[in-house]
Amino acid sequence: MNRWTISSLAISIAAILSAATSVTAAALADGASSQVQFLAQQSGAALEGRFTQFSADVELDPVHPQSSRIKVAIDLASVDAGGTDANNLLKGPDFFDVTRFPSATFVATSVQATGPGTYQASGPFTLKGRTAPLVIAFVARPDTTGVWFEGSAPISRLSFKIGEGQWSDVSTLDDEVQIRFKVHLAR
Repeated sequence: MNRWTISSLAISIAAILSAATSVTAAALADGASSQVQFLAQQSGAALEGRFTQFSADVELDPVHPQSSRIKVAIDLASVDAGGTDANNLLKGPDFFDVTRFPSATFVATSVQATGPGTYQASGPFTLKGRTAPLVIAFVARPDTTGVWFEGSAPISRLSFKIGEGQWSDVSTLDDEVQIRFKVHLAR
């Protein structure tokens, strides 16, 4: 069984699975190369940002992915949308309300292989005090120094009351937000 404990300046909604055989190892995400983004549409224009802090506990066996454990926590105050005004808006009560809800979490209750090097993790995602099921598709690609995990998942921001008040109008800000991640775990 592989085991990674990750703490870094990057977020991984679901850094999962290594192509290695049964080995126990600790690894850190490569903060310089790793990234977690969110992408949406605002009045037809692309809007993107990222989170810079996360923690995760990942334990899995690539031969038996169903026995895996994945827990991810996102520091919502680490949001970076490219400017102080945008960051403050997102941290405020209409969006993440970081004073009351400082983190978002994902806990996989199911992990499945969907093909060679491709996987799917399912479980509850909690954001702004609300919990809903989330399915995250991803690939795991080993390299000489570790494993790259890349994936994405769509979420409904309105299901989590992200963008309340004037921001709840989907003609201004689309409801669907894509969460994308590319995280490197060192061996």
